[in-house]
Amino acid sequence: MTFEETYLNDNILDALYDMHFEEMTPIQERCIPEILDGRDLIGVAQTGTGKTAAYLLPILSMLDDGGFPKDAVNCIVMSPTRELAQQIDQAMQGFGYYLDGISSVPVYGGNDGSRFDQEMKGLKMGADVIIATPGRLLSHIRMGHVDLSRLSFFVLDEADRMLDMGFSDDILSIAKLLPKDHQTIMFSATMPDKIQQLARTLLYNPVEVKIAVSKPAEKIQQSAYVCYEPQKLGIIRHLFKAGELQRVIIFSGKKDKVKDITRELKRMNINCAPMHSDLSQAERDDVMYRFKAGQVDVLVATDIVSRGIDIDDILCVINYDVPHDAEDYVHRIGRTARAQRDGVAITFVSEQDMRYFADIERFLERDIQKNVLPEGLGEGPVYKTAAPRKNSRGRGGRKRNGKPQHGKSQQDKVQNAKSQHNKHHHRRGKPQNKPAAGN
Repeated sequence: MTFEETYLNDNILDALYDMHFEEMTPIQERCIPEILDGRDLIGVAQTGTGKTAAYLLPILSMLDDGGFPKDAVNCIVMSPTRELAQQIDQAMQGFGYYLDGISSVPVYGGNDGSRFDQEMKGLKMGADVIIATPGRLLSHIRMGHVDLSRLSFFVLDEADRMLDMGFSDDILSIAKLLPKDHQTIMFSATMPDKIQQLARTLLYNPVEVKIAVSKPAEKIQQSAYVCYEPQKLGIIRHLFKAGELQRVIIFSGKKDKVKDITRELKRMNINCAPMHSDLSQAERDDVMYRFKAGQVDVLVATDIVSRGIDIDDILCVINYDVPHDAEDYVHRIGRTARAQRDGVAITFVSEQDMRYFADIERFLERDIQKNVLPEGLGEGPVYKTAAPRKNSRGRGGRKRNGKPQHGKSQQDKVQNAKSQHNKHHHRRGKPQNKPAAGN
């Protein structure tokens, strides 16, 4: 289904034409008409399905059609992180290119005083759309900078992530200030009990849309190294020894490990940069800008960038440790194999993380290939699962002690992904249908 088959207004359609967006993704196809009809909605969709456009496009179209107060805040989009808020704001600028009368203000912490003053002025003047993190918006509310009594649209993006980060009370505090007749739209990658409870509290007779819930792209070549914790840096040295790996994200759950990995890569003269919560917002913005621009080859990060970052050309994702939730694993490796490209995902599985990795395999309903440890690192632990698993034969053949007996080497896989990247890079001049805003 194309965007022109909906009743989005002409100004929105003109912007989409300029951006080469023609075919809607499934989440857009099912959500846009319902939102245009004024229904409350809860959408379950993972990152990369086009959900940002699924709510922004109909809201902007309705605002542009008129009938909303010019001196009031008409829409709030809540985001769990500053990075996602920035991405939504960027999408807003593209979709709203021809909307002369629609204003927006991004509101998130970690900035200097001058930025706070700019936010305050925009809020007091009644920006049409506020894109905000919960804590920062509450600060403005408590200081009397914003009036939400005439709000028409309340959007919660990555609601599960916001609850995981402890923003439940903040969201409910903001919701209490909204008028009864506003429209609420919620998106979440998962639907645990706490999200269902929040939906029952905030939404009225919502439409439920569930699309491709949390399954990684088939084009991601997944594998793992079963290893002891001290062997992990040796595997990193092995993977990067040729010095040819580019467009890589290494994830770790702890910022201290991020710092250790970054130091090791710099000793190898790898062009890398860390991303963690100890950095200021300005430093994080600079790192992300340089990585997106190709000035940094390897990003070493905590889960701060596992969701909501729109980078299409990541060739490889390395999980330095195993996420304790299968959904987080999917979001991490979902940074690669985007925009029709191939990608590689490698996970280091230590003894204490085996049960979490087994949970991931059960969730995916497949065995993930176990790679042979690099020469010189010694033997790793025997991979043990907590319960019998399906598919005891993987693509790499029958496994013994967590090791494959044949199959492509890890460097072959990364090189194949790199060649796919180069092939698509030469086609960038041609319009491509792709998920709007990449989220």
